[in-house]
Amino acid sequence: MPPPPVLPKPKFQCPVKISAGNIMDEEETMTNITRGRTTVISEYHRNIDKSVAKASSVCTQSSSQDSGWHVWSGWWSEEVKGHAEFGEQETDAEHLPAPSESSSRSDRALQDHEDDTQENVLNEETQNMEKDEDKQEQIKELKLYKIASELLQTERAYVTRLHLLDQVFCARLTEEAGKGMFPVEVVKGIFSNVGSIYTFHSQFLLPDLETRMSQWASTPRIGDILAQLAPFLRMYAEYVKNFDSAMDLLKQWTERSVQFNTIIQDIQSQEVCGNLTLQHHMLEPVQRVPRYEMLLKDYLKKLPEDDPDRSQAKKSLNIISMAATHSNMAIRKMENLKKLMEIYEMLGGEEDIVNPSNELIKEGQILKLAARNTSSMERYLFLFNNMLLYCVPKFSLVGQRFTVRTRVGVEGMKVLETSNEDYPHTFQVSGKERTLELQASSEQDKEDWIKAFQETIEIFQQKNETFKSASKEVADEVSKEELGKRAPRWIRDNEVTMCMKCKEPFNPLTRRRHHCRACGYVVCYKCSDYKASLRYDGNKLNKVCKDCYFIVTGRADAEEPVSGKKRGILEIEAAQVSGNSFLCGFLQYSTDRTKPCQRVWCVIPQHDALVLYLYGAPQDVKAQCTIPLLGYQVEDVQRSVDHPPTSFRLCQSKSVHCFIADTEEVKLRWLKVIHKAVIGEMPECQTPVDDDLANSCHDGVPDGT
Repeated sequence: MPPPPVLPKPKFQCPVKISAGNIMDEEETMTNITRGRTTVISEYHRNIDKSVAKASSVCTQSSSQDSGWHVWSGWWSEEVKGHAEFGEQETDAEHLPAPSESSSRSDRALQDHEDDTQENVLNEETQNMEKDEDKQEQIKELKLYKIASELLQTERAYVTRLHLLDQVFCARLTEEAGKGMFPVEVVKGIFSNVGSIYTFHSQFLLPDLETRMSQWASTPRIGDILAQLAPFLRMYAEYVKNFDSAMDLLKQWTERSVQFNTIIQDIQSQEVCGNLTLQHHMLEPVQRVPRYEMLLKDYLKKLPEDDPDRSQAKKSLNIISMAATHSNMAIRKMENLKKLMEIYEMLGGEEDIVNPSNELIKEGQILKLAARNTSSMERYLFLFNNMLLYCVPKFSLVGQRFTVRTRVGVEGMKVLETSNEDYPHTFQVSGKERTLELQASSEQDKEDWIKAFQETIEIFQQKNETFKSASKEVADEVSKEELGKRAPRWIRDNEVTMCMKCKEPFNPLTRRRHHCRACGYVVCYKCSDYKASLRYDGNKLNKVCKDCYFIVTGRADAEEPVSGKKRGILEIEAAQVSGNSFLCGFLQYSTDRTKPCQRVWCVIPQHDALVLYLYGAPQDVKAQCTIPLLGYQVEDVQRSVDHPPTSFRLCQSKSVHCFIADTEEVKLRWLKVIHKAVIGEMPECQTPVDDDLANSCHDGVPDGT
């Protein structure tokens, strides 16, 4: 038989092996809820397909025989052909006869089956969700257990460190101190209350944590233990408060006593120290309280809201947070001191670097433009909160890396952005000591430096303004017209050493301090044995000094003998001359090397530039003594065992006056003024002319201005 004629290509192209069954299989990829419904519906349609296919089977077979479909190997397969017929039946559904009663019963059965299937699916999903919730609860419980385990493990390690501090370092040093090697008070000052801290952790907190972790299956909580013992962490306040002085004592006696240093080095070389210094181990109690706070916060995050341990955990967190605040401050101070020590070594032992008041703001390399030919030179800057160190690099791999070329104080410093065609990214820093034109490595680096300078200058000025405002309040005396009408500002007890009226020195037994309620002066009992009605206090009788009594009561004639009395050379008020002086500030003073130095308020007034006035306090109304500077020799004492580097002397014949400044900078200021005064020249004013100096003399802070 000849092959059948080639049929034209249909208008659509079907995928390979597409059938009604495949279509229903695709429907089965839906969700669990629709999966059962799809299966039932597909069975229903397949039954209909069978009846429709049977009715048309005769026509299909005859057509197939006439056209030779059974022998043609083309792409139009019998399966596709049958599917096309099934599609025609679906598209012409409106021509099908109405369903019979049997089909209605099938529909109801189908609906019931769908409802049962959906209920089964929902029950299965509910069970899965319950399993997931149980799994989440187990994960949370496991996280809580891990936090509690970490607390226990770190507590054991911490108790080991405390044992090293108390039972090894402190015990060994105390034993040697008992032999007279060094004072026992030094050991107590270094270790403070570390013994009490060790006892608390080793005998109370650690045993309770170990017991609780062994019973975790029945009692999974730690908040109750910490809430009960957290109040004892307040003992850390004493340790943290003493930490700075302990570090100073440790450093001082390590350098002073060979025996002390030998013991420290011997213990530090032992394996138990882990190649760490005593300073590192002493920092651990400061860091421990913030560690408790961090673990407890993490514990609260994982703890369910309705957990009975939540209230106890919150209570203990509040107590620990207060103790952690103090510890964090001490840690920052320690980190700052550590950084200052590194800078001290890089600068080859530069003076006044390791000082708790110094704070490093920024450091880095920079280029300095020469003033003559604008050539650039590599330099290094250390910007502190009170000064700028302008350094020259040294090509050395170990030891000193920089040499300080200039110190520029932040007081009076200005920073300006400059423009230079040959050298971009330049700015200028000018101070009282020197003006520097600098070049940054990039525009961003320049902006960072300028911002750091501006913020440092602003903070410094704000502190000074606050200080000046407080000082001006001291200087503001109540006028005679306002006496009794306006409450005065009381002069502080530590600002005077003698009665501000009769000028007799105070003592704690026979001449104590009293305040006049009208003018605020500090006077003795004899000068305050008066009472007057003051309007600002509701006309109540108040204790006033003798002068205020006569003014408030209108008996001014009593002042005449006092005003007519000639004042002595020492009867010049310290506040009066300090406000109009070349230089004033606190110095340590002594006339005998064997006697301890006395802290005095020194003033070189502008009206008497060749005389140095020495007061007991900034508000004294009478000087203790005066030193005529003309003819004296000024000696800048070098560093030695008996003399600190900030000391200097005034010598004339057999008269010797020894002074010690607080800092090297303050010492240089005094020497600059005194060097001119001793040869009869007028010194340069070291302070602004607008009474800033007077403002700074009342707070009792050694600013050296």
